[in-house]
Parts: sequence; structure tokens; C-alpha cells
Amino acid sequence: MIRTVSIVPAILSNNKQEYRDQIERINSFTRRVQIDVTDGVFASSPTLDITSVWWPKNWQADLHLMVEQPSAYLDTVLKLSPSLCILHAEANENLLPVFDKLKAAGIRTGVALLPSTYPGNAKAYIDVVDHVLIFAGQLGVQGGQADMMQTEKIPLVRNMKPELEIGWDGGANISNIRALAHADLDVINVGSAIAMSQNPAATFQELVAEIDKNGVAL
Repeated sequence: MIRTVSIVPAILSNNKQEYRDQIERINSFTRRVQIDVTDGVFASSPTLDITSVWWPKNWQADLHLMVEQPSAYLDTVLKLSPSLCILHAEANENLLPVFDKLKAAGIRTGVALLPSTYPGNAKAYIDVVDHVLIFAGQLGVQGGQADMMQTEKIPLVRNMKPELEIGWDGGANISNIRALAHADLDVINVGSAIAMSQNPAATFQELVAEIDKNGVAL
């Protein structure tokens, strides 16, 4: 039996109007969303500045910060009060004090692992967070191909901390969503497959239906 897997649309935009449009396109069928923010350094493609980020009050927002210095964003994150804040293990500072402040504010914490990062090297972070994001795409870009070899990290993370929520980010679509769902994930973030769809709601339901099919062909 596979775990209950959540399909979570991802928003990535560098334009206020486009950002609003993306929110309006998915608001009718989802309440949990991942919002991606970059600094133009850690991820070379800049997104909308975090001070311009917002979401509907009834959303469960996962804020994914692809930034070198997460502490510089902390005050704004605390004001936004997302359900979950995901920082990269590869950031250019010690994340433990940042995680402590997020937890003190009642915000769940997550750590993202780039494809080159071995989970064991991020154990100090994995030990204290609520969520690990297996990153398998290209930073700050939607529409890339999933590096399915990254699924090999999932059992390593699960063995470290079985109760963790484990997410996937990068290239998830109708062709691989079923394989990902059977890889012991809890959350699959979907970017371009939904964002670029002519009918996002229908695409979302197709992805959910694909996961729910009996049997599996891998």
C-alpha cells in the first residue's frame, strides 16, 4: 500500500500580475500550494520579491526559499506566517538558528536537498525539521525533466526519521506521477504541468486519478 500522497501546485513568477493570475487559476481546486522564491544568486532566475508575495487566507502555503541567506528573509517570513517554510541545505549559513525562530513562531520547517547533496550530509538539519524536499529539477525554472534517480534518497531520509513528511520538486507530470507516488513520498509539487495547462483543474484531477489507479506499472 502506498502512502497518501498530496499533489501540490507550485507557483513561480517574476511578475505581480502573472503571480496573481497563477493564484486565480488554481484557487478553485486546491488549498495547499508551494510558493517558490529565489534571490537571483542561489538560483540565477529571479522571482517576485518576497515582500510582494501573498496568498488567499484559506490556503496552506508552503514557502520554498531558494536563497543564499535565509536569515535575511526571516522577518518577512514571520509576517507572512506560511504553514511551512523550506530552506536549502546548501544555503551559505547555518540554518539551525533560523529553524529555531520559525518553530518558535509556529511555522513548520523543511530542508531541501539539491541533486548533488547526499542526505547524510544534511543530517543535522533533517533531525530537526518537519519536512524534507527532494529537489530534482532546475533551480528557479519550471518545465524541466525530473531526475528520477533522486528517488533513491527517499529511503535514506525515511530511515533517518520515519515520521518526516517527504516532498518532491522537479519535473512531475502525468508520465511519472504514478512512479513518484509509489516511491514513498508524501507530497509531490507540480509546477509547469499545471501552470501551463489550458485547463489546470482538469490536469490536477488527471494527476490525482493517475495516482489512485489500482496496480502499478513501473
